[in-house]
Amino acid sequence: MSELVTGEAVALELRPARLPSRALAVLLDLAVAVAVYVAVTVALMVSTASLDMAAQTAISIAAFVLVLVGGPITVETLSHGRSLGKMACGLRVVRDDGGPIRFRHSLVRGLIGVIEILMTFGVVACIASLVSARGRRLGDVFAGTLVVRERVPVSTAGFVPPPPPWLAGRFSGLDLSAVPDDLWLAVRQYLTRMGQLDARVGWSMAERLAADVAVRTGAPAPEGVPPAAYLAAVLHERQAREARRAYRGAVAGGPTGFTGHSHPAGHPPPTDHPSSAGHTATGPVGPPPANPPVVPPTASSPENRPEATGGAPSDTRNGTGFVPPA
Repeated sequence: MSELVTGEAVALELRPARLPSRALAVLLDLAVAVAVYVAVTVALMVSTASLDMAAQTAISIAAFVLVLVGGPITVETLSHGRSLGKMACGLRVVRDDGGPIRFRHSLVRGLIGVIEILMTFGVVACIASLVSARGRRLGDVFAGTLVVRERVPVSTAGFVPPPPPWLAGRFSGLDLSAVPDDLWLAVRQYLTRMGQLDARVGWSMAERLAADVAVRTGAPAPEGVPPAAYLAAVLHERQAREARRAYRGAVAGGPTGFTGHSHPAGHPPPTDHPSSAGHTATGPVGPPPANPPVVPPTASSPENRPEATGGAPSDTRNGTGFVPPA
């Protein structure tokens, strides 16, 4: 992947097109252009048979320039970088900042392409594309453009495994404010790709990332917890906090400005009258009950967790891919 930075300082990840796909697209474009050029030349020869040799030569040169040079420029300008060959190969010409190209970009690419593609049979273009880190030919360098792939295969990586059930809520009191965003990104990338890594390499990476997170949080990882499971639990705790913060912000920013019940439009909320002092809409106001109702403990209560009761956690993986400690 190649990172491009737009004018608004937004980083774009694009996949540059390499020499094989670009060469196939150019061959398709040249085949179409040559077929059109041959048809136009035959039509001109029939229609200008009565002219002298100089006039026929001038018309042939004009047809060559208009069809083989002006045609690709016009097609790339009108299609915003997608010629017939590039559409067939899933490619597109874009600016260095990722934006669509304009006429001046197509003009520079087309004029230099006459030299490095037509006159040298593509040798110069191939060498320049092989030398360039992003596969650009000379026309792309002078025009400030880049050929990228539009049809990128969908990656199966991207699923972050949930933490093991026996770690749920264990890091609720951990301070995560000192962990930088790039470390969170590294943890997420590791968790999405740990199934594709070698066992020893993945274990060493998990240990290093867990140590970095422990240094930022000021609390070491619990003993006996695998580093990958620790990372998954900490990342899950961060995501849960972000979700709760976003929910509270959405509730506080509602249209009525109240976090409780809203009232119909045009009807203000009821006000208290002297005659109704000590009463509310639901009944009289009085002291709280002496014996509040007892809420039965749930499975997620701290006293019912495996580590609080002292019992050994059950091997409930539920597809997380993590094994509880022995």
